[in-house]
Amino acid sequence: MDKMTGLKRTAYCGTFRESDIGKEVTVGGWVQRQRDLGSLIFVDLRDRTGILQLAFDENSDKAVFDKAFTLRSEYVVMAKGIIRERSSKNKEIPTGDIELEVRDLRILSKAETTPFEIVENSNTSEAMRLKYRYLDLRRPDLQKNILMRHKIAKIARDYFYENDFIEIETPMMIKSTPEGARDYVVPSRVHNGKFYALPQSPQIYKQLTMIAGFDRYIQLARCFRDEDLRADRQPEFTQIDLEMSFVDCDGIMTMAEGFIKRLMKETLDVDVPEKLPRMTFEEAMNSYGSDKPDTRFDMKIQDISDWAAKTDFSVFKDTVLNGGSVKAIVAKGGAAEYSRKKIDKLTEHAKGIGAKGLAYIRFADEQPNCSFAKFLKEGELDELMNTLGVEKGDAAFIVSDKTRKALMIMGALRLLVAKELNIIPENKWNFLWITEMPFFELDEETGEWVAAHHPFTMPLDESIQYLDTDKSKVKAQAFDLVLNGIELSSGSMRITDCALQNKMFELLGMTREEIDAKFGFLVDAYHYAAPPHGGMGIGLDRLAMLICGVDSLRDVVAFPKVQNASEPMSGAPSAIDKIQLDELALEITKIQE
Repeated sequence: MDKMTGLKRTAYCGTFRESDIGKEVTVGGWVQRQRDLGSLIFVDLRDRTGILQLAFDENSDKAVFDKAFTLRSEYVVMAKGIIRERSSKNKEIPTGDIELEVRDLRILSKAETTPFEIVENSNTSEAMRLKYRYLDLRRPDLQKNILMRHKIAKIARDYFYENDFIEIETPMMIKSTPEGARDYVVPSRVHNGKFYALPQSPQIYKQLTMIAGFDRYIQLARCFRDEDLRADRQPEFTQIDLEMSFVDCDGIMTMAEGFIKRLMKETLDVDVPEKLPRMTFEEAMNSYGSDKPDTRFDMKIQDISDWAAKTDFSVFKDTVLNGGSVKAIVAKGGAAEYSRKKIDKLTEHAKGIGAKGLAYIRFADEQPNCSFAKFLKEGELDELMNTLGVEKGDAAFIVSDKTRKALMIMGALRLLVAKELNIIPENKWNFLWITEMPFFELDEETGEWVAAHHPFTMPLDESIQYLDTDKSKVKAQAFDLVLNGIELSSGSMRITDCALQNKMFELLGMTREEIDAKFGFLVDAYHYAAPPHGGMGIGLDRLAMLICGVDSLRDVVAFPKVQNASEPMSGAPSAIDKIQLDELALEITKIQE
C-alpha cells in the first residue's frame, strides 16, 4: 500500500468546474468504477461532494498508468494532477466538463468485493444494507440526506444563537419520571438496585434552566422512548429543543415561525408565510378527523347527523339518538376509481380500523347508486346529496359511530382515498399550528380522564374553573406544529404556581408521596420563584425526513434501529457477561427469544 507522503488534499472531487482548468490539484476518495480502454484508463473518483473523472493515457508515467490498471471499486486513493477539459463531456454530473490528468497516484487502501454495489437508489434489500451500514452510507443519495440533516442542525443553531438563546446540555442519565412513554433504564453499579432513566425529553431540566435565570435555552437534545417503532419513529431521536421566559404561547410560536421561514428558504428555496396558519384542535378534528391534518388537499369531513336523525334508516338514526354522529367525505371525481369491488376493499379497511361498516353513494351513471337507498323516503337521497355537494362522477363514504371514533375513522379514510385518487400535491409545504388543545382525554376503556400532555402544561386561564367539575372543558396552553399531516413539534406554557402544579398532579391520580418522590425537586424549585415560561421541541429527524422527501427516518439517521429496536450492523442490544451482571446486582431470570 502506498503512503500519503508529499500529498495533501487541496479540494473535494465534486467542487471542480471549467474555471479550474489548468490548476494543479490533489484529491482523495473512493473508486466508483474503473474503465480500461487499452491505451486509456478512466476512473470515477467519489467523495461526499460528488464524482471527478481521473484520466490516464499515453502521456502518463508508466508506473502511474500501471497502477491505475489495478484499481477496483471502493479502493481508497489519492491523485495529483492538472484539471483539463474533457473530450467526451457528461452533462449528468456537475463535473462533467472537466477531468483530472493524473501525474501521481497513491493506493491507500484496497477493498474486497462489497456485498452490494455502492450506487444511488440501490435495489439491495434494506436488511442487507443495514447490516453493512458503513457501506450503505457511502451511497450518494444517503450521503445527501445526512448532509441535509447536518445543514438543518446548523441553521437551527445559527438562528437560535442569533436570537440570544444559550445552548445548555442536560443530563443523559436522569431520575425516572412519568412522561407518557416507557423509559429506557440504566442500572447503577454504585447504587445497587437503583436505576437511571434515559430522558424521554429534557423537559424538567430545561424548565429548571428558566428558574435558574438563563431566559432562553436551546439544545439539539437526544431523547429516548421505549416504544414500538414505525416509519416515523425511532427509539432514540433528536429534537431541536427550546424554552423561553417572559413570553406567552404567541411569543414562542412567532420565534419558531422565524426559524421555519429561514430553514425552508435556505434548504429548499421555499418561501413560507411570516405567520403560519392556525387551527383549533376542535376544528382540526371536526374537519379532518386528526390533530395533525394534511391540508394540502380538501375533502373535509362533513357532519350529516341532523339529516340522519330525520330518516328511518335505523343504523344512522339510532347512532344519533344515542349521542353519536354520522360523518361523510366526498371524493370528487371518485366514482370512476371506486368500482363496487374497490368499495368492498375500502369497507374491509374501514372495519380493520374500527368501523362497523361503510355506507356509500356512487354517482357514476345517470342515477346514483346508494348502499342504503332502500331505507330512505322519497327526496331524502337528493337532500343528502345536495347537503354534501355530491355531483355526477363523485363518490361519498359515510360512517356512523361515537363522535370521536367516527371522526378518527373518517380521518384515516380521507388520507387513504386521497392517496388512491392521487390528489395529494407534491412539493407543497403546508405548515399549520394546532391550538387550544384539550388538557384531558377520556380513556374509553376505563372511563377515566387522563392527561393529554405532560403534567407541567398550563391550562388556559378560563379553563381552570372546570378542573374539578368538567374535565372535558379544560383546554391547555399548548400547541402543535404540523407539516403535511406529520406532527413536527409539541409545545406549551408551563405551570409555575406550586399550588396549581400540585393540584394537577393530584388530578392525574398521584398521591402526595408519589408527587414528592417523582417531582419533589421541581416543586421545591418553584418555592424560590419562577418566571413565566414555555417552550417546544421540534423533531429534527422528522423535519429532515420531510425536507429530504423520503418515507422513513432510517434514511436520515446515520445508524438507525429496525422494527424490533435492534441494530443489525453491530448486533445491539447484546448480552453482557456474568461479571458485569454481578457488579450491577442483576440476574437474568428469563431470556426472550
